[in-house]
Amino acid sequence: MGREAICTARLGASASEGRALLETNELVFRGVDLRLAIPFKEISQVTAAGGSLQVWFPGGCAEFRLGEKAAIWAQEILNPKSRLDKLGVKAGLAVSVIGEPPAGFLEELAGQRAKIVKKNPELRFLFVEGVGGLKKLPAKGPLWIVYPKGRKHITESQVLEAGRRSGLVDIKVVSFSPTHTALKFTLPAKR
Repeated sequence: MGREAICTARLGASASEGRALLETNELVFRGVDLRLAIPFKEISQVTAAGGSLQVWFPGGCAEFRLGEKAAIWAQEILNPKSRLDKLGVKAGLAVSVIGEPPAGFLEELAGQRAKIVKKNPELRFLFVEGVGGLKKLPAKGPLWIVYPKGRKHITESQVLEAGRRSGLVDIKVVSFSPTHTALKFTLPAKR
């Protein structure tokens, strides 16, 4: 999701100023005197009132003073976007898949009623496990390059460099899965 805010957080008797981050699967707070990482799956209740977001989890009730953002964050915690929503896949979208997608991804696309095509896709997915896979890089956008996280044999810098070398510009990054990251590229506006 990628939302962030400077706010005050409180958990029991502890309170601190800091940065709250609404990630894909967790709510994170990094303050001077308080640090939290609350996975959505551990949240039992969420409310927003008076500019305050209250989150109940096994560690207690954490309160985040977010102002007008509190209600938006509560809705996003209660209704997180699916992976395909984050990737911009809508019903009827023509999609091409290059490489070996993880188990279940093609079924996920079919469930969203995306059309898997070989020619003239509206969106491309390139799945790579190493830099050698970047040689198949189509110089057309929009393109998601999906690659392993935290590996030395393929890094974000290498993926960015390959995309830019092909004349594309990077516009978005998404956590594709616990083990993979997705970088989105498109043609520059002038093309």
